[in-house]
Order: sequence, then C-alpha cells, then structure tokens
Amino acid sequence: MRNPTSPSQGPDLPAAAEYDVVVIGAGPTGENVADRVVKAGLSAVIVEGELVGGECSYFACVPSKALLRPAAAVAEAHAVAGAREAVTGPLDVPAVLGRRDAFVSGLRDDGQVQWLKSAGIDLVRGWGRLAGERRVAVRTDSGEAALTARHAVVLCTGSSAVMPPVPGLADVGAWTSREATTADAAPRRLVVLGGGVVGCEMAAAWSALGSRVTMLVRGEGLLPSWEPFAAARVADGLRGEGVEIRTGVEAERVARDHPSGVVTTYLSDGSTVESEEFLVATGRSPRTGGLGLETVGLEPGGRLLVDDSCRVTELAAGWLYAAGDINQRSPLTHMGKYQARACATAIAARAAGRRANPTPWTAGAATADHRAVPQVVFTRPEAAAVGLTEEQARRAGLPVRVVEYPIGDVAGASLLADGYRGHAKLVVDEQRSIVVGCTLVGPGVGELIHAATVAIVGEVPLERLWHAVPAFPTVSEIWLRLLERYGL
Repeated sequence: MRNPTSPSQGPDLPAAAEYDVVVIGAGPTGENVADRVVKAGLSAVIVEGELVGGECSYFACVPSKALLRPAAAVAEAHAVAGAREAVTGPLDVPAVLGRRDAFVSGLRDDGQVQWLKSAGIDLVRGWGRLAGERRVAVRTDSGEAALTARHAVVLCTGSSAVMPPVPGLADVGAWTSREATTADAAPRRLVVLGGGVVGCEMAAAWSALGSRVTMLVRGEGLLPSWEPFAAARVADGLRGEGVEIRTGVEAERVARDHPSGVVTTYLSDGSTVESEEFLVATGRSPRTGGLGLETVGLEPGGRLLVDDSCRVTELAAGWLYAAGDINQRSPLTHMGKYQARACATAIAARAAGRRANPTPWTAGAATADHRAVPQVVFTRPEAAAVGLTEEQARRAGLPVRVVEYPIGDVAGASLLADGYRGHAKLVVDEQRSIVVGCTLVGPGVGELIHAATVAIVGEVPLERLWHAVPAFPTVSEIWLRLLERYGL
C-alpha cells in the first residue's frame, strides 16, 4: 500500500483560539470525546499530526480484520458439505489486499475530516503539547498555534508499538503492526516476535496469504493473559494453518546481512531463523512523550493515572483528562470509545456545574473497565472473552465455580459447520450467583460474547438468566447448556 497522503488541512484558525474543550488526538477516542461534548452544547477542537481516524482505522483493527476475513469466509464454506465443493482454488491475494485498501480509504482521511466538519468540530493539523494550565501549543506546517480550553484538555494520543532492545533490530527494517497491516505483498517467509493478539492475528493473516510464518515466543505459550484452553486452541489452529510456533526462545540479535537481503534471527537456543521480513509484536506503550506534561507539574512521558471519568487524578485542578490507550486501563478501541463517552459526559456535566464525581455505572463513569472488558482474537478458531479468567477470579478472592461445555454439542453449532469444534467456559461467583467471566473458542464466537458482557455488566442472577431463552437452532443455545450443566 502506498504511504499515507499529505493530510488535508483543517480550517484556518488564528494564532490563538479558545474553545470549551481541546482534544489532542483524532483517533476513535478523540473523535468520540469531541462529538459528545459538541452535542452537549460545548465547543471543541481536535489537534492531530497524522491521519484523522487514528491507528485503528488505518493500521490496526480495520485493516487486520480485512486481511483475516477472506480466509475465514473460505474456511466457513469448506465447513459445510455442498458449499465446500463449490469453493475451489486459493485466495486471490491482490483482491484481498485491494479490499483492505478500500476499507482504509487508501490511507486518505478526507472522509473523516469531512465528518468532523459536519459534526461541528474544528481541526488543527499539527502536533499538540501542553503549555501550561488549560493551554495547548500546536506545531503546524506554517508555524505554531496556541489553543486555550475553558473547561478541559483531553489527551487521546493512543499508543505505539514497543521495540524491544534486540541488537540489530533498528537496522533490519523490522515491521510493526503498521507495516504488517499495510504491506503490498506477502513475504515468502515472515518471523513474528511475540505471542499476543497482534502476533497471532498477523501470523494467521499472512500465513493464509502465502507466507511461511515462524512465531518466536519467550514464554510457554500464546495469549498469556487468556484462559489456557483458549490459548492452546488458538495455537493448534495456527499450527494447522502451517505456522511454526517456537516457545521458550528469545531473539538475541537480528541482521539483514545475507546477500539477498534476508533477515537472520539468532536465537537463545543457538539456532537461527531466516526470513524476508521480521515483525515485532511485543506489546504497545502509551504515547505520553512530548506532550508537555512537565509544564503542568506531571512527570514527562510518565503514566497517567485517571479516575472513572478519565480525569487525571494527579492534577488537583481537575481540567486534564486522558482517555483511550494512553491511560492503559483497557487498551482496546471499543473501550477507548466507551471511555470517551463517559469522559465527555463528565466534562459536560462539570461544565454545567453538576455532579463532581459520577457514581459507578452512570453515564459519566467508565466502570466496565474494571471487570467487564470484552475482546476477540480473530484467528481460526476465534477466541472471545469478557470479565475474569478462573485464575484472576481466584486471585481476587472470589468463591469460584467453573462451568464448561463443548459448543459443538449444541444443535445450532453442528448446523453452522460440519464437525464444529469449540468450547465455552463460565466463571461464576457462587456467593452472588452471577457470571464474572466467560471465554469462548470456536468459529464465529466473536458474535456470541456480547451476551456474556450483558450478563456480567448487569450482574444478572443465574436464576434470572435461565429465563433468557435462546432461539433454536442457534449457537446461542450454548447458554442453555451451560446453565443446565450448572444445575438449573
């Protein structure tokens, strides 16, 4: 894919301008903050030095799912007799990449800029940083602009890929998630360093598109924060697609010193791996550097602690907020947008002289960050989870009971796919008789996890949940089977 185009310019602004709310960062979180406060009657401006729409829209969630979906669609067809005979031949790689390019608008943000304008949100193109209380300095192509916020400055700068201190890494042109989701062709061989969500999804995507993929994982397995059975099934699925997973190894150094430009990775066990490209997927860190935190008495580049309204707690004046990946509470796009909605609601309320501190589970509090965060890994099989794992619940001191059931034994699943293989696990707080965690693995389970999210957020007693009757024959009947196995 071609490089991002020079972004279109926002409205001409004076060298100094005042707004009710100044938002630094135009990703999904920043856009939602600005939209919500404007709808509440406040004025807002967004400062963005890159593409309006942010990492998720152009380099993460959207393009990665666009790359993964075609292979999943073919697998779904192959799982049904009568359909599998109609599907022949490999994926059309150029068509897959072309579809991805369409979803990211060819790395142009004209549509997003137009949306900001239609929503009544001003845009300043440039790099923003704090310059004192309620003040933001913006470095633009034409100089510097000064913005002042009457009520709030909201930091929504997201996160960036962590580059581990592997000797030679800076010299080999290593991929991060940005390069992995925007590459123009599948490399013949790809090494993936890391076994988290990004590593698993990109290994799945490029393997399906023709790359021979080797994953290097320092720990004992993939997805270390997930239920062990889910991690194991994702690993089995990747291996079934031809991905080699090497655990318990570390990259000691890398070098692109082969005459053909091949990258050689030297491992801690004394072996080497060669590849055309090397992807680093070892996590992300919040973008707090260069934000001028020191001008308001905060540690430069440090972690920003926030309350449930995303207000920075270390600043007594209470005008600074940090929402989305930057606060590290729940670094997922949907949770960033959720925080944005809560943050904007709280800002608008405080601007109107109402509620100083929103109570849990009200519109101005991102309460779900603590124990009701849904997430999906779009591998084959999919893995989806919300709430606590069994281990996390036991560590929290909860009286835990676990209920499990094979999803393939549900009639709806067997109709969905011949030989459907999947597994469901509920973590129940026995004292309160509520679900506190759910993990699902199998084809299409990403579409099932919201039911578990509702049950956890609503703290629905199991005896009442039993009355939520799933339609027959759907895969959602897994809920009936789980509750029956529980004893209801």
